[in-house]
Amino acid sequence: MANLDGILEYIKRTSPGQEEFYQAVEEVVHSLKPLFDKYPHYKQHKIIDRLVEPERQIMFRVTWLDDKGEIQVNKGFRVQCSSTLGPYKGGLRFHPTVNTGIIKFLAFEQTFKNALTGLQIGGGKGGSDFDPKGKSDREIMAFCQAFMYELTRHIGANTDVPAGDIGVGAREIGYMFGMYKKLANRYDGTFTGKSLKWGGSLARTEATGYGCVYFAKNMLEDRGETLKGKRCVVSGSGNVAIYTIEKLYHMGAIPIACSDSKGMILDEEGIDLDLLKELKENQRARLSEYIKYRKDAKYTPIDEYREGRNEIWSVPCFAAFPSATQNELNLEDAKELIRNGCKCVCEGANMPSKNKAMNYFVEQKIAYAPGKAANAGGVATSQLEMAQNASMVNWTFEEVDSKLEQIMFGIFQRVSNTAKEFGEPTNFVLGANIAGFRRVADAMIEQGVI
Repeated sequence: MANLDGILEYIKRTSPGQEEFYQAVEEVVHSLKPLFDKYPHYKQHKIIDRLVEPERQIMFRVTWLDDKGEIQVNKGFRVQCSSTLGPYKGGLRFHPTVNTGIIKFLAFEQTFKNALTGLQIGGGKGGSDFDPKGKSDREIMAFCQAFMYELTRHIGANTDVPAGDIGVGAREIGYMFGMYKKLANRYDGTFTGKSLKWGGSLARTEATGYGCVYFAKNMLEDRGETLKGKRCVVSGSGNVAIYTIEKLYHMGAIPIACSDSKGMILDEEGIDLDLLKELKENQRARLSEYIKYRKDAKYTPIDEYREGRNEIWSVPCFAAFPSATQNELNLEDAKELIRNGCKCVCEGANMPSKNKAMNYFVEQKIAYAPGKAANAGGVATSQLEMAQNASMVNWTFEEVDSKLEQIMFGIFQRVSNTAKEFGEPTNFVLGANIAGFRRVADAMIEQGVI
Protein backbone atom coordinates (compact mmCIF):
# COMPACT_ATOMS: atom_id res chain seq x y z
CA MET A 1 0.00 0.00 0.00
CA ALA A 2 1.25 3.47 -0.84
CA ASN A 3 0.52 5.18 2.50
CA LEU A 4 -0.80 4.64 6.01
CA ASP A 5 -4.22 6.03 5.13
CA GLY A 6 -4.35 3.34 2.45
CA ILE A 7 -4.17 0.75 5.23
CA LEU A 8 -7.44 2.05 6.68
CA GLU A 9 -9.10 2.07 3.27
CA TYR A 10 -7.92 -1.49 2.69
CA ILE A 11 -9.28 -2.98 5.92
CA LYS A 12 -12.61 -1.19 5.52
CA ARG A 13 -12.94 -2.67 2.03
CA THR A 14 -11.80 -6.20 2.92
CA SER A 15 -13.22 -6.46 6.46
CA PRO A 16 -16.62 -4.75 6.22
CA GLY A 17 -18.57 -3.84 9.35
CA GLN A 18 -15.71 -4.36 11.82
CA GLU A 19 -15.80 -0.97 13.53
CA GLU A 20 -13.79 -1.88 16.62
CA PHE A 21 -11.05 -3.34 14.43
CA TYR A 22 -10.93 -0.13 12.36
CA GLN A 23 -10.65 1.89 15.56
CA ALA A 24 -7.75 -0.18 16.91
CA VAL A 25 -5.85 -0.04 13.61
CA GLU A 26 -6.45 3.70 13.19
CA GLU A 27 -4.98 4.41 16.63
CA VAL A 28 -1.83 2.42 15.89
CA VAL A 29 -1.41 3.68 12.33
CA HIS A 30 -1.57 7.35 13.34
CA SER A 31 0.96 6.77 16.10
CA LEU A 32 3.41 5.17 13.67
CA LYS A 33 3.77 8.15 11.31
CA PRO A 34 6.76 9.69 13.16
CA LEU A 35 8.44 6.26 13.31
CA PHE A 36 8.03 5.74 9.56
CA ASP A 37 9.32 9.24 8.86
CA LYS A 38 12.45 8.57 10.93
CA TYR A 39 12.95 4.93 9.91
CA PRO A 40 11.37 4.40 6.46
CA HIS A 41 12.57 0.79 6.22
CA TYR A 42 9.60 -0.27 8.40
CA LYS A 43 7.30 1.05 5.69
CA GLN A 44 9.35 -0.54 2.93
CA HIS A 45 9.04 -3.96 4.59
CA LYS A 46 5.25 -3.43 4.74
CA ILE A 47 5.09 -4.50 8.36
CA ILE A 48 1.77 -2.84 9.18
CA ASP A 49 0.30 -4.14 5.91
CA ARG A 50 1.10 -7.65 7.12
CA LEU A 51 -0.02 -7.17 10.73
CA VAL A 52 -3.53 -5.99 9.84
CA GLU A 53 -4.02 -9.40 8.22
CA PRO A 54 -3.97 -12.03 10.98
CA GLU A 55 -1.85 -15.10 10.28
CA ARG A 56 -4.96 -17.23 10.75
CA GLN A 57 -8.66 -16.58 11.41
CA ILE A 58 -10.72 -19.52 12.63
CA MET A 59 -14.52 -19.44 12.87
CA PHE A 60 -16.57 -22.49 13.74
CA ARG A 61 -20.00 -23.73 14.81
CA VAL A 62 -20.59 -24.81 18.40
CA THR A 63 -23.65 -27.02 19.01
CA TRP A 64 -24.68 -28.17 22.48
CA LEU A 65 -27.73 -29.31 24.45
CA ASP A 66 -29.33 -27.09 27.11
CA ASP A 67 -31.04 -28.36 30.26
CA LYS A 68 -34.31 -28.77 28.37
CA GLY A 69 -32.65 -31.08 25.89
CA GLU A 70 -32.91 -28.47 23.12
CA ILE A 71 -30.11 -27.95 20.61
CA GLN A 72 -28.36 -24.58 20.87
CA VAL A 73 -26.01 -23.13 18.26
CA ASN A 74 -23.26 -20.55 18.80
CA LYS A 75 -20.30 -19.20 16.86
CA GLY A 76 -16.74 -19.82 17.99
CA PHE A 77 -13.71 -17.73 17.02
CA ARG A 78 -9.93 -17.77 17.32
CA VAL A 79 -7.84 -15.10 15.61
CA GLN A 80 -4.12 -15.88 15.60
CA CYS A 81 -2.66 -12.49 14.76
CA SER A 82 1.10 -12.88 15.13
CA SER A 83 3.49 -15.64 16.21
CA THR A 84 6.59 -13.54 15.49
CA LEU A 85 7.68 -13.32 19.13
CA GLY A 86 6.34 -16.65 20.39
CA PRO A 87 3.21 -18.80 20.59
CA TYR A 88 -0.07 -16.97 20.15
CA LYS A 89 -1.27 -15.73 23.55
CA GLY A 90 -4.57 -14.15 24.46
CA GLY A 91 -7.85 -14.77 26.19
CA LEU A 92 -11.20 -16.27 25.28
CA ARG A 93 -14.28 -14.05 25.66
CA PHE A 94 -17.81 -15.47 26.07
CA HIS A 95 -20.33 -12.67 25.61
CA PRO A 96 -23.32 -12.11 23.29
CA THR A 97 -21.57 -9.09 21.68
CA VAL A 98 -18.66 -11.19 20.42
CA ASN A 99 -18.21 -11.13 16.65
CA THR A 100 -15.36 -11.23 14.14
CA GLY A 101 -14.55 -7.53 14.46
CA ILE A 102 -14.36 -7.64 18.26
CA ILE A 103 -12.01 -10.65 18.23
CA LYS A 104 -9.83 -9.15 15.48
CA PHE A 105 -9.41 -5.88 17.36
CA LEU A 106 -8.56 -7.74 20.55
CA ALA A 107 -5.99 -9.95 18.77
CA PHE A 108 -4.41 -6.93 17.08
CA GLU A 109 -4.15 -5.07 20.41
CA GLN A 110 -2.86 -8.20 22.12
CA THR A 111 0.06 -8.47 19.70
CA PHE A 112 1.48 -5.09 20.74
CA LYS A 113 0.55 -5.52 24.40
CA ASN A 114 2.42 -8.81 24.55
CA ALA A 115 5.41 -7.27 22.77
CA LEU A 116 5.58 -4.52 25.41
CA THR A 117 6.06 -7.07 28.18
CA GLY A 118 9.46 -8.05 26.75
CA LEU A 119 8.41 -11.71 27.01
CA GLN A 120 8.43 -14.30 24.22
CA ILE A 121 4.72 -14.38 23.38
CA GLY A 122 2.79 -13.62 20.22
CA GLY A 123 -0.74 -12.27 19.95
CA GLY A 124 -4.13 -13.93 19.56
CA LYS A 125 -7.69 -13.79 20.87
CA GLY A 126 -10.82 -15.89 20.72
CA GLY A 127 -14.26 -16.50 22.10
CA SER A 128 -17.91 -17.02 21.33
CA ASP A 129 -21.26 -15.21 21.34
CA PHE A 130 -22.32 -17.65 24.08
CA ASP A 131 -23.55 -15.92 27.25
CA PRO A 132 -22.70 -17.75 30.51
CA LYS A 133 -25.08 -15.55 32.53
CA GLY A 134 -28.18 -17.42 33.63
CA LYS A 135 -26.80 -20.78 32.51
CA SER A 136 -26.48 -23.77 34.82
CA ASP A 137 -23.10 -25.33 35.51
CA ARG A 138 -24.11 -28.30 33.37
CA GLU A 139 -25.01 -26.05 30.42
CA ILE A 140 -21.71 -24.17 30.72
CA MET A 141 -19.83 -27.47 30.84
CA ALA A 142 -21.71 -28.71 27.76
CA PHE A 143 -20.89 -25.54 25.84
CA CYS A 144 -17.22 -25.48 26.89
CA GLN A 145 -16.74 -29.10 25.90
CA ALA A 146 -18.40 -28.57 22.52
CA PHE A 147 -16.28 -25.43 21.99
CA MET A 148 -13.12 -27.45 22.63
CA TYR A 149 -14.02 -30.17 20.10
CA GLU A 150 -13.01 -27.65 17.44
CA LEU A 151 -10.52 -25.38 19.20
CA THR A 152 -8.27 -28.20 20.47
CA ARG A 153 -6.83 -28.85 17.01
CA HIS A 154 -5.61 -25.24 16.75
CA ILE A 155 -3.87 -24.77 20.13
CA GLY A 156 -0.96 -26.18 22.13
CA ALA A 157 1.69 -25.19 24.66
CA ASN A 158 4.11 -24.11 21.90
CA THR A 159 1.46 -23.05 19.38
CA ASP A 160 -1.37 -21.07 20.97
CA VAL A 161 -2.09 -20.66 24.69
CA PRO A 162 -5.56 -19.26 25.50
CA ALA A 163 -6.61 -17.76 28.84
CA GLY A 164 -9.75 -16.21 30.30
CA ASP A 165 -11.42 -12.91 29.51
CA ILE A 166 -14.94 -11.51 29.93
CA GLY A 167 -17.31 -14.41 30.72
CA VAL A 168 -14.46 -16.90 31.09
CA GLY A 169 -13.20 -17.56 34.60
CA ALA A 170 -11.81 -20.50 36.54
CA ARG A 171 -14.97 -22.57 36.02
CA GLU A 172 -14.92 -22.23 32.24
CA ILE A 173 -11.14 -22.73 32.02
CA GLY A 174 -11.53 -25.95 34.03
CA TYR A 175 -14.17 -27.39 31.72
CA MET A 176 -12.21 -26.42 28.61
CA PHE A 177 -8.87 -27.72 29.86
CA GLY A 178 -10.46 -31.01 30.89
CA MET A 179 -11.79 -31.57 27.39
CA TYR A 180 -8.55 -30.37 25.78
CA LYS A 181 -6.57 -32.86 27.88
CA LYS A 182 -8.85 -35.71 26.83
CA LEU A 183 -8.85 -34.85 23.12
CA ALA A 184 -5.15 -34.00 22.86
CA ASN A 185 -4.05 -36.87 25.12
CA ARG A 186 -1.56 -34.46 26.75
CA TYR A 187 -1.23 -32.66 30.06
CA ASP A 188 0.62 -29.45 29.31
CA GLY A 189 0.47 -25.71 29.78
CA THR A 190 -1.86 -24.98 26.89
CA PHE A 191 -4.23 -22.92 29.05
CA THR A 192 -3.38 -20.25 31.59
CA GLY A 193 -5.63 -19.06 34.36
CA LYS A 194 -5.88 -22.67 35.54
CA SER A 195 -6.82 -23.69 39.08
CA LEU A 196 -3.99 -23.80 41.61
CA LYS A 197 -4.92 -27.47 42.12
CA TRP A 198 -3.75 -28.41 38.63
CA GLY A 199 -1.10 -26.11 37.27
CA GLY A 200 -2.26 -22.56 37.88
CA SER A 201 -0.13 -19.73 39.20
CA LEU A 202 -0.53 -17.75 42.37
CA ALA A 203 -1.27 -14.05 41.69
CA ARG A 204 -2.73 -14.76 38.21
CA THR A 205 -6.22 -13.79 39.36
CA GLU A 206 -4.96 -10.50 40.72
CA ALA A 207 -2.47 -9.74 37.96
CA THR A 208 -4.34 -7.46 35.53
CA GLY A 209 -5.76 -5.23 38.26
CA TYR A 210 -2.53 -5.17 40.26
CA GLY A 211 -0.49 -4.46 37.13
CA CYS A 212 -2.73 -1.56 36.13
CA VAL A 213 -2.20 0.11 39.50
CA TYR A 214 1.55 -0.54 39.34
CA PHE A 215 1.61 1.26 35.99
CA ALA A 216 -0.34 4.20 37.42
CA LYS A 217 2.08 4.34 40.35
CA ASN A 218 5.04 4.51 37.94
CA MET A 219 3.43 7.26 35.85
CA LEU A 220 2.56 9.36 38.87
CA GLU A 221 5.93 8.93 40.59
CA ASP A 222 7.57 10.16 37.38
CA ARG A 223 5.52 13.34 37.84
CA GLY A 224 6.22 13.65 41.57
CA GLU A 225 2.68 12.48 42.45
CA THR A 226 1.26 9.58 44.43
CA LEU A 227 -1.99 7.66 44.79
CA LYS A 228 -1.93 7.84 48.58
CA GLY A 229 -5.08 9.40 49.99
CA LYS A 230 -6.51 10.06 46.50
CA ARG A 231 -10.12 9.39 45.42
CA CYS A 232 -10.31 6.86 42.59
CA VAL A 233 -13.11 5.43 40.47
CA VAL A 234 -13.00 2.01 38.80
CA SER A 235 -15.53 0.98 36.18
CA GLY A 236 -16.63 -2.64 36.16
CA SER A 237 -16.83 -5.09 39.05
CA GLY A 238 -15.31 -8.19 37.53
CA ASN A 239 -11.88 -9.65 38.07
CA VAL A 240 -9.91 -6.65 36.77
CA ALA A 241 -11.93 -4.07 38.68
CA ILE A 242 -11.94 -6.00 41.96
CA TYR A 243 -8.18 -6.42 42.05
CA THR A 244 -7.57 -2.88 40.86
CA ILE A 245 -9.57 -1.78 43.91
CA GLU A 246 -7.59 -4.14 46.15
CA LYS A 247 -4.22 -2.83 44.96
CA LEU A 248 -5.44 0.78 45.24
CA TYR A 249 -6.10 0.11 48.92
CA HIS A 250 -2.57 -1.34 49.20
CA MET A 251 -1.28 1.97 47.81
CA GLY A 252 -3.28 4.00 50.33
CA ALA A 253 -5.78 5.26 47.75
CA ILE A 254 -9.54 5.52 48.33
CA PRO A 255 -11.56 3.74 45.60
CA ILE A 256 -15.09 5.14 45.92
CA ALA A 257 -17.04 3.88 42.90
CA CYS A 258 -17.46 0.83 40.69
CA SER A 259 -20.10 -0.45 38.29
CA ASP A 260 -21.65 -3.40 36.51
CA SER A 261 -23.85 -3.72 33.43
CA LYS A 262 -26.93 -2.62 35.38
CA GLY A 263 -25.69 0.34 37.40
CA MET A 264 -23.10 2.09 39.57
CA ILE A 265 -22.18 2.15 43.27
CA LEU A 266 -20.82 5.30 44.92
CA ASP A 267 -19.48 4.73 48.44
CA GLU A 268 -17.79 7.88 49.71
CA GLU A 269 -16.21 6.02 52.62
CA GLY A 270 -14.48 3.67 50.19
CA ILE A 271 -15.74 0.52 48.48
CA ASP A 272 -16.16 -2.38 50.91
CA LEU A 273 -13.86 -4.83 49.14
CA ASP A 274 -14.89 -7.90 51.13
CA LEU A 275 -18.54 -7.21 50.37
CA LEU A 276 -17.81 -6.60 46.70
CA LYS A 277 -15.93 -9.92 46.45
CA GLU A 278 -18.74 -11.76 48.21
CA LEU A 279 -21.38 -10.35 45.86
CA LYS A 280 -19.44 -10.75 42.63
CA GLU A 281 -17.13 -13.73 43.14
CA ASN A 282 -19.29 -15.92 45.37
CA GLN A 283 -22.93 -14.95 44.91
CA ARG A 284 -22.60 -13.71 41.29
CA ALA A 285 -25.08 -11.01 42.30
CA ARG A 286 -25.82 -7.57 40.93
CA LEU A 287 -24.23 -4.46 42.47
CA SER A 288 -27.70 -3.29 43.47
CA GLU A 289 -27.39 -5.77 46.35
CA TYR A 290 -24.50 -3.71 47.77
CA ILE A 291 -26.73 -1.05 49.33
CA LYS A 292 -28.57 -3.68 51.38
CA TYR A 293 -25.39 -3.96 53.44
CA ARG A 294 -23.94 -0.44 53.10
CA LYS A 295 -26.76 1.97 53.81
CA ASP A 296 -24.72 5.12 53.17
CA ALA A 297 -23.72 4.00 49.68
CA LYS A 298 -25.66 5.20 46.64
CA TYR A 299 -26.73 2.96 43.77
CA THR A 300 -27.62 4.49 40.40
CA PRO A 301 -29.28 2.10 37.93
CA ILE A 302 -28.28 2.37 34.29
CA ASP A 303 -31.72 3.61 33.25
CA GLU A 304 -31.03 6.80 35.23
CA TYR A 305 -27.76 7.48 33.39
CA ARG A 306 -27.68 10.39 31.02
CA GLU A 307 -28.13 9.21 27.45
CA GLY A 308 -24.95 7.86 25.90
CA ARG A 309 -22.93 8.40 29.07
CA ASN A 310 -21.40 6.22 31.75
CA GLU A 311 -22.36 7.94 34.99
CA ILE A 312 -19.27 6.74 36.84
CA TRP A 313 -17.15 9.25 34.91
CA SER A 314 -19.13 12.13 36.47
CA VAL A 315 -17.81 11.28 39.95
CA PRO A 316 -15.04 13.76 40.96
CA CYS A 317 -11.78 11.85 41.40
CA PHE A 318 -8.00 12.11 41.14
CA ALA A 319 -7.61 8.89 39.13
CA ALA A 320 -9.93 6.83 36.92
CA PHE A 321 -9.46 3.18 35.97
CA PRO A 322 -11.72 2.12 33.05
CA SER A 323 -11.84 -1.63 33.65
CA ALA A 324 -15.09 -2.91 32.15
CA THR A 325 -15.11 -3.17 28.34
CA GLN A 326 -14.24 -1.45 25.07
CA ASN A 327 -15.53 2.03 24.22
CA GLU A 328 -17.07 2.67 27.64
CA LEU A 329 -15.63 6.20 27.83
CA ASN A 330 -16.47 8.83 25.21
CA LEU A 331 -15.28 12.40 24.58
CA GLU A 332 -17.90 14.01 26.83
CA ASP A 333 -16.97 11.60 29.62
CA ALA A 334 -13.31 12.54 29.16
CA LYS A 335 -14.10 16.25 29.35
CA GLU A 336 -16.15 15.77 32.51
CA LEU A 337 -13.38 13.80 34.17
CA ILE A 338 -10.90 16.60 33.46
CA ARG A 339 -13.36 19.30 34.62
CA ASN A 340 -13.77 17.42 37.89
CA GLY A 341 -10.04 17.35 38.56
CA CYS A 342 -8.96 13.95 37.25
CA LYS A 343 -5.18 13.83 36.83
CA CYS A 344 -4.69 10.18 35.89
CA VAL A 345 -6.52 7.71 33.64
CA CYS A 346 -5.10 4.18 33.56
CA GLU A 347 -6.93 1.64 31.42
CA GLY A 348 -7.59 -1.81 32.85
CA ALA A 349 -9.82 -2.88 29.95
CA ASN A 350 -8.95 -3.27 26.27
CA MET A 351 -9.54 -0.01 24.36
CA PRO A 352 -12.10 1.37 26.87
CA SER A 353 -11.68 4.94 25.59
CA LYS A 354 -13.00 5.97 22.21
CA ASN A 355 -10.34 7.56 19.99
CA LYS A 356 -11.63 11.11 20.52
CA ALA A 357 -11.53 10.61 24.30
CA MET A 358 -8.04 9.12 24.06
CA ASN A 359 -6.82 12.07 21.97
CA TYR A 360 -8.34 14.52 24.45
CA PHE A 361 -6.50 12.92 27.37
CA VAL A 362 -3.25 13.15 25.40
CA GLU A 363 -3.88 16.81 24.56
CA GLN A 364 -4.53 17.61 28.22
CA LYS A 365 -1.15 16.03 29.11
CA ILE A 366 -2.56 14.14 32.09
CA ALA A 367 -1.03 10.84 33.22
CA TYR A 368 -2.84 8.68 30.67
CA ALA A 369 -1.97 5.03 29.97
CA PRO A 370 -3.67 3.10 27.14
CA GLY A 371 -4.79 -0.45 27.85
CA LYS A 372 -2.11 -2.13 25.73
CA ALA A 373 0.44 -0.82 28.25
CA ALA A 374 -1.49 -0.57 31.51
CA ASN A 375 -3.39 -3.87 31.45
CA ALA A 376 -0.51 -6.07 30.29
CA GLY A 377 -0.05 -7.50 33.79
CA GLY A 378 -2.53 -10.29 33.15
CA VAL A 379 -0.83 -11.69 30.08
CA ALA A 380 2.60 -11.17 31.66
CA THR A 381 1.60 -13.34 34.60
CA SER A 382 0.09 -15.86 32.20
CA GLN A 383 3.54 -16.20 30.66
CA LEU A 384 4.94 -16.70 34.17
CA GLU A 385 2.38 -19.50 34.58
CA MET A 386 3.60 -21.02 31.31
CA ALA A 387 7.19 -20.86 32.60
CA GLN A 388 6.20 -22.61 35.84
CA ASN A 389 4.34 -25.32 33.92
CA ALA A 390 7.30 -25.90 31.61
CA SER A 391 9.73 -26.32 34.50
CA MET A 392 7.23 -28.12 36.77
CA VAL A 393 7.69 -25.69 39.66
CA ASN A 394 5.43 -23.38 41.64
CA TRP A 395 6.46 -19.91 42.74
CA THR A 396 5.10 -18.16 45.81
CA PHE A 397 2.57 -15.34 45.56
CA GLU A 398 5.28 -12.88 46.58
CA GLU A 399 7.67 -14.15 43.87
CA VAL A 400 5.05 -13.79 41.13
CA ASP A 401 3.87 -10.40 42.39
CA SER A 402 7.45 -9.15 42.53
CA LYS A 403 8.08 -10.31 38.94
CA LEU A 404 4.82 -8.65 37.88
CA GLU A 405 5.84 -5.34 39.44
CA GLN A 406 9.21 -5.53 37.66
CA ILE A 407 7.53 -6.31 34.32
CA MET A 408 5.12 -3.37 34.68
CA PHE A 409 8.04 -1.06 35.50
CA GLY A 410 9.82 -2.36 32.40
CA ILE A 411 6.74 -1.62 30.27
CA PHE A 412 6.54 1.87 31.75
CA GLN A 413 10.18 2.52 30.92
CA ARG A 414 9.82 1.28 27.34
CA VAL A 415 6.72 3.41 26.77
CA SER A 416 8.12 6.51 28.50
CA ASN A 417 11.52 6.34 26.81
CA THR A 418 9.94 5.87 23.39
CA ALA A 419 7.60 8.83 23.91
CA LYS A 420 10.63 10.95 24.85
CA GLU A 421 12.60 9.67 21.85
CA PHE A 422 9.92 11.06 19.54
CA GLY A 423 9.61 14.39 21.34
CA GLU A 424 6.29 13.81 23.11
CA PRO A 425 7.19 12.77 26.67
CA THR A 426 3.61 12.77 27.96
CA ASN A 427 2.11 10.90 24.99
CA PHE A 428 2.02 7.31 26.19
CA VAL A 429 -0.31 6.31 23.34
CA LEU A 430 2.45 7.12 20.87
CA GLY A 431 5.07 5.55 23.15
CA ALA A 432 3.16 2.29 23.62
CA ASN A 433 2.25 1.86 19.97
CA ILE A 434 5.72 2.57 18.62
CA ALA A 435 7.53 0.50 21.26
CA GLY A 436 5.23 -2.51 20.78
CA PHE A 437 5.23 -2.25 16.99
CA ARG A 438 8.98 -1.84 16.75
CA ARG A 439 9.71 -5.01 18.74
CA VAL A 440 7.40 -7.06 16.50
CA ALA A 441 8.61 -5.37 13.32
CA ASP A 442 12.31 -5.92 14.00
CA ALA A 443 11.69 -9.62 14.56
CA MET A 444 9.52 -9.89 11.43
CA ILE A 445 12.29 -8.35 9.30
CA GLU A 446 14.86 -10.79 10.66
CA GLN A 447 12.54 -13.78 10.06
CA GLY A 448 11.90 -12.89 6.43
CA VAL A 449 8.73 -12.72 4.36
CA ILE A 450 6.60 -15.55 5.68
